[in-house]
Amino acid sequence: MQRFSILLVILLLMGCAPQPVNTPQPTATSLPSTMSEAQAVLIEFFELLNAGKYAEADTLFGGTYENIQANNPEVDPSDHVTLLQNACEINGYRCFLVRSATFKELRGGTYVFQVEFSNPDGSLYVLGPCCGGNETDMPPVSQFEYEVARNAERRFVVMDEPPTGP
Repeated sequence: MQRFSILLVILLLMGCAPQPVNTPQPTATSLPSTMSEAQAVLIEFFELLNAGKYAEADTLFGGTYENIQANNPEVDPSDHVTLLQNACEINGYRCFLVRSATFKELRGGTYVFQVEFSNPDGSLYVLGPCCGGNETDMPPVSQFEYEVARNAERRFVVMDEPPTGP
């Protein structure tokens, strides 16, 4: 009888112990945007540019083509593929591979990254002074801020064009 009483007390105490709450898992449609998704799109955008896959890169670009168009007035403004190609191959845009993309902050629904690029030889890309400037007036820059946001179709796109340099 004493064993039965002890067993009964143990069962009662177990029933009083806190139990995990079964909360439903969010569905894919209710999940918030993730930093890693935005980062992957940023990296892929520059991989596509670097590989000369401008049509594919265009689908990941949500920024304006105004600056690129200004360098290419003879190109139809709606021909984004040719504009990207000219930017990377003629106009001095640095369509290099991403060396690192570090999450900086979330501004509303926009993910902001500090990005470093690799030169074709694998070294760190550093934008030095240009146009007669010196390092005091124009300190070298190796980190560039990039924004990634969702477009009208709710897909992540890069909002900033590649860096330019002399």
